Amino acid sequence: MAVLHSTSALAITLASASPSPSPSPSSRSKNLKAIPVFSSTNTTLFAKPNKPRNLSLLPPRVAAPPTIESEQSIPETGKDDTEDENEFGDESSSSKFSWRDHWYPVSLIEDLDPSLPTPFQLLGREIVLWYDKSNSQWVAFDDKCPHRLAPLSEGRLDEDGNLQCSYHGWSFDGCGSCTKIPQASPQGPEARAVKSPRACATRFPTMVSQGLLFVWPDENGWEKANAASPPMLPDDFEKPEFATVNIQRDLFYGYDTLMENVSDPSHIDFAHHKVTGRRDRAKPLPFKLESKGPWGFAGANDGNPRISSKFVAPCYYMNKIEIDAKLPVVGAQKWVIWICSFNVPMAPGKTRSIVCSARNFFQFTVPGPSWWQVVPRWYEHWTSNKVYDGDMIVLQGQEKIFLSETREGGDVNEQYTKITFTPTQADRFVLAFRNWLRRHGNSQPEWFGTTNQQQLPSTVLSKRQMLDRFEQHTLKCSSCKGAYTAFQTWQKILIGATVVFCATTGIPSDTQLRIFLAGLAIISAGLAFALHELQKNFVFVDYVHAEID
Repeated sequence: MAVLHSTSALAITLASASPSPSPSPSSRSKNLKAIPVFSSTNTTLFAKPNKPRNLSLLPPRVAAPPTIESEQSIPETGKDDTEDENEFGDESSSSKFSWRDHWYPVSLIEDLDPSLPTPFQLLGREIVLWYDKSNSQWVAFDDKCPHRLAPLSEGRLDEDGNLQCSYHGWSFDGCGSCTKIPQASPQGPEARAVKSPRACATRFPTMVSQGLLFVWPDENGWEKANAASPPMLPDDFEKPEFATVNIQRDLFYGYDTLMENVSDPSHIDFAHHKVTGRRDRAKPLPFKLESKGPWGFAGANDGNPRISSKFVAPCYYMNKIEIDAKLPVVGAQKWVIWICSFNVPMAPGKTRSIVCSARNFFQFTVPGPSWWQVVPRWYEHWTSNKVYDGDMIVLQGQEKIFLSETREGGDVNEQYTKITFTPTQADRFVLAFRNWLRRHGNSQPEWFGTTNQQQLPSTVLSKRQMLDRFEQHTLKCSSCKGAYTAFQTWQKILIGATVVFCATTGIPSDTQLRIFLAGLAIISAGLAFALHELQKNFVFVDYVHAEID
């Protein structure tokens, strides 16, 4: 999936800093509270954020913590790595990355329903997210009832605000403690079962930061979670001159496939022609690495526009685009665009993309809280989903070919430079990611459970299933789900109005009134049909690159 979801961001960026704007950026809402992540120097660097204070309290049921690995610091600078062969060369020191010792964003808060439990997968593990009203906090449990392992995500919030299993009615509070066993006798051993540690649900550390819900995937990692901070968005997201938008969508291809894609700005002008780029604007992109290590990598290009990129393991990728523009009336302008993506490994072959964008120009073309920002969030998501769709089938085919090339048990990251041909510096960050994944990430996320025998979704799903916006996005987006429901309601009203107008057209004796009623019937039918066609943007729109001239 394209990391650079911001619509005009990439179109303008990959052009030669033309003053004419492209479409609007994709999504991030104004309720973000951010701290700086990029320095003011030419090298794009992280500033270590202050630790948020709203970490959930320790659960009543905590096992012995795993071995604690030493924290890796982020280097301020690094030696440029400009040769393709050096990208996959040996390093004198290679540190393995601990996938389970990090905060992962699982959802935008505005797209979670506090009245319902929400299922999610993280590193192959089934979890359930729900809102504990008594403690005013979001909670994450292992998605299985300790009774007989029924999924808690199929449950409900009971009258006391606790999570109730839909199978036998066991209820659990926000700490994971069992509060009710309806089948237990009020006296004797059964009455004491509710207080047994075995009756507790398994709880994970959670944190809300900058409009995102973060989960720590190890239930034994509470000490580490308390000492760690989640990745943060740049402080520009909080400045009034920046308009921010966001989107999330579940994609049926792997974490490495998505991360490779978001590390590649050069595909925008072709994969997203007339959406966020244009084929005739493609040009060389001489990227250079400025620092790298177990933490990730950073780099940039020179010239105008300047694209500074940074990958912060395990799943955070940032792009800062700076454009020196000159407009006829206002003169010289410094345009800045941020596209920050979280690419969350859900399961093998399935990844959640959460993209947050900000820019300091043409703010009126994006959703926002101001009265003059009239573009609805769901409309912006129509454009963003075109970006997803433009990559979807291409990446599905790429992932299947990579799988066939390494079917004998080889590692695609080790064989990458042999099975692909990447002669230009535009692929510098793609090689850097594959290099990081091989050297530090054990070539794939550290999945829970057994995954070797599972078929990847991209190898079995049809094009229609791969491009299914309804399941991947609409049902998980509060704005699009609400708009889709409203469209359906208005369509039914207009169909009913059409029937009424048609039925009453022949009643009046006045010819003009008959014509008027017939006209209303035609208008109602036309509007109902228009709503029917517009609803496709929430469900499925076929994407054929060859048909886009």
